[in-house]
Amino acid sequence: MQKIVIFDMDGTLIDSKKDITISINYVREQHHNLPPLSENFIVEAINMHVRNLPKLFYNTEVYEAKDKELFEKHYKEQCIKNPYLYRGVLELLQKLKEANIKLSIATNAPTKFAITMFEHLGVAHMFDMIIGADKVSASKPSPEMIEKILDFYNFNVEGDEAWMVGDNTKDIQSAHNANIKAIFATWGFSADAKHTVVANTPSEVADIVLK
Repeated sequence: MQKIVIFDMDGTLIDSKKDITISINYVREQHHNLPPLSENFIVEAINMHVRNLPKLFYNTEVYEAKDKELFEKHYKEQCIKNPYLYRGVLELLQKLKEANIKLSIATNAPTKFAITMFEHLGVAHMFDMIIGADKVSASKPSPEMIEKILDFYNFNVEGDEAWMVGDNTKDIQSAHNANIKAIFATWGFSADAKHTVVANTPSEVADIVLK
């Protein structure tokens, strides 16, 4: 029997809001002559269930190619300047690895940034797969990323167990869409705890998975 834990990245394992904010504001200034947005505004926008992010960030109806290119160029260097693992996350990962739990990441961020940040933080080796939205046709809440990870493990619905851990309703919905269990993390970008299974600290994730 396998136990598999799939983590969201931003707001679940790492706090990356400072660097995301800096890069968004760089694009706003360089291309649109707009004033800077606050970290709180950007985090709230990202976590809205229904939103138009290019409108909120750059006052455009869709992401323009020039904005996307400038953001990615800037964020490539910026993304490793300030991210950190939330308190208790390293201990959680170590405890799960010691118990032979399979660990992977499914993030709506581009894969290359996820890998870069986890390598910088020294924990990339702890994950079997790190997959971003650029590797699938639809991002979360689509189950596609989760399904790719489950296929990698040859997941057997009859004998194996799998969880998605995330701080966003899209993470929880993606788990439901993939027919696996979900754990809502309240310590990150969103404290909304209106979910069936909630973890207020990383150690509570271990308690749920290892029981």
